[in-house]
Amino acid sequence: MSDTETKPDVREGIINTAIPPEEVARLSDDIIAALKTVYDPEIPSDIFELGLIYKIDIEDDRTVKIVMTLTAPGCPVAGEMPGWVENAVGSVEGVSGVEVEMSFDPPWTPDRMSEEAQVAVGWY
Repeated sequence: MSDTETKPDVREGIINTAIPPEEVARLSDDIIAALKTVYDPEIPSDIFELGLIYKIDIEDDRTVKIVMTLTAPGCPVAGEMPGWVENAVGSVEGVSGVEVEMSFDPPWTPDRMSEEAQVAVGWY
């Protein structure tokens, strides 16, 4: 990814909500912190820094809807990862429920990784 390109902001979907802005900011920060506790067991980096989270929506009832992907459709933890994400985000104070949707469109590529993740896997 070049310096002029920007990564998509996964928090983009939470702008239109009846939740007060300060609560949205706290919830989004806490949700991202929770996502950073979930790791792909084959890669020494969390799923947020790997760029596996495509979208986070916080509904007015504080249900969190997450669209995510995996590094490959045949990932050995494909059946378990959504549950890990649901448990991590569900533990955030103020979250009433979590829905995780898997998507492979667009397919994940290494350029979705943050610099932190690239360092963790030894690409820097």
